[in-house]
Amino acid sequence: MEIYTLTMLYALAHFLRDKTPWIWTMLDVVNSALFALRYDRKLNALETRIMAKYTAKAGYKVCRMRDVNASQLVDFFNNQPKEAFKYFKPHGFDEKSILSLQQNKSFLAYVLLDNDRIVGYCFNRSFFHGKGFRGRMTGINHRGRGLGTLMNKLLNEIGFGIGLQLFETVSKDNVASYRSAVNAGDFKVVKELPNNELFLQIIQ
Repeated sequence: MEIYTLTMLYALAHFLRDKTPWIWTMLDVVNSALFALRYDRKLNALETRIMAKYTAKAGYKVCRMRDVNASQLVDFFNNQPKEAFKYFKPHGFDEKSILSLQQNKSFLAYVLLDNDRIVGYCFNRSFFHGKGFRGRMTGINHRGRGLGTLMNKLLNEIGFGIGLQLFETVSKDNVASYRSAVNAGDFKVVKELPNNELFLQIIQ
């Protein structure tokens, strides 16, 4: 029953986001407020420590998405090749969309910085009822260095640290993303989706 509910909620979220964005926006505002009420204290207690830990591990500064200029993120996405977005479509990549996400308390997003240049981006899109969905992108010039796996571990530590259940969808055709999901820790396949995609639950 829980698997059925999860997959139905996942499908409904994508339908609302893609077909009725005004409803999605309204629900996002409510979710952000409720998430902050439930999780802000826990998040504030551990986020800075975990970002410092992964800054040391990565050799790149880890900071919150909201702490960089939206234009930097727009430039990062604009500098990625078209093929990078074949499996990565979590939100809009324009400045208006980025600014909205930066104000969303439930969108726990982080960037890796090489000086002032973004080289990696990751997030847990979280919900007040205790679920979170991982996503990440490694900059084209920094692939093959294990940053995808590192970002997944960062997301796991923050998500599990505040008490979220974490999930992810990954295409078996997207070899790099699939490997980073596998290498970041244990998981179970909740359901096989169309187009060779897997709906994964990340295991703590």
